[in-house]
Amino acid sequence: MNLSVNFAGIEMKNPVTTASGTFGSGAEYKDYVDLNKLGAVTTKGVSSVPWQGNPVPRICETYGGMLNAIGLQNPGIDLFIERDLPFLKQYDTRIIVNVCGRTVEEYEEVAERLANTDADMLEINISCPNVEAGGIAFGQDPELARQVTDRIKQHAKQPVIMKLSPNVTNIAEMAKAVEAGGADAISLINTITGMKIDINKRTFALANKTGGLSGPAIKPVAVRMVYEAAHAVNIPVLGMGGIRDAEDALEFIMAGATMVAVGTANFNNPVATEEIIEGIAGFMEKNGVKNINELTGCVD
Repeated sequence: MNLSVNFAGIEMKNPVTTASGTFGSGAEYKDYVDLNKLGAVTTKGVSSVPWQGNPVPRICETYGGMLNAIGLQNPGIDLFIERDLPFLKQYDTRIIVNVCGRTVEEYEEVAERLANTDADMLEINISCPNVEAGGIAFGQDPELARQVTDRIKQHAKQPVIMKLSPNVTNIAEMAKAVEAGGADAISLINTITGMKIDINKRTFALANKTGGLSGPAIKPVAVRMVYEAAHAVNIPVLGMGGIRDAEDALEFIMAGATMVAVGTANFNNPVATEEIIEGIAGFMEKNGVKNINELTGCVD
């Protein structure tokens, strides 16, 4: 039975990774999960300089998921290279570094700093607000998305995954735009913008008022968008959004995802990634599937 996949030229032992922002850079989970068993670890977003993040409260539970407005708090690329990359390099797993920025130049700087490191791939979070374009997210304007992809590709030495925002009218158009910019792969979906009001306090549950909705509630939307994006481009897709178990993961794979990322589930089940890998293997054995790639995009 073969669970390995080739994702944009990088060989992965299986199609399961972690979703950025839900697994730190692996150290927080090392006592629960054997990182050697994962296809890859996707790190928390890293920027050119430390980011403070948003004021608290910035996380709240919702029906079928959670809202977060962390604001991509991170210690910056210097500490990441000094501390987090060496930690991950101890393990037999691929390293996908999530990159965030508020200007194209900030993305370029991080890509340059990571060029000669042990990072295997870069995942670019284009849901960040572009301060030079009045705060619109890079991932909400096809031309902005194409331009930032093109610029990053000029500096990156690793394959580049562009992480798409679901907060758009046409996800296929966004997928085509980053492909035109030279993306090696795409990942989706990022969180959906939502809001919760605390009726007892008569105020917003998050200090930021809005936050990103993740968890099981968004899975049907995510599966649909992965299907549409996978059919719009010729580059591989990393699917995510509400994956809790192997059945969820297989939905994404059958919709067209070569790999899947587990996010919110890590918070209430730290061993979710390992269980999903085992569950996919069990499904393949039960159904006589010898190669995981037979299932990728099998529904049409």
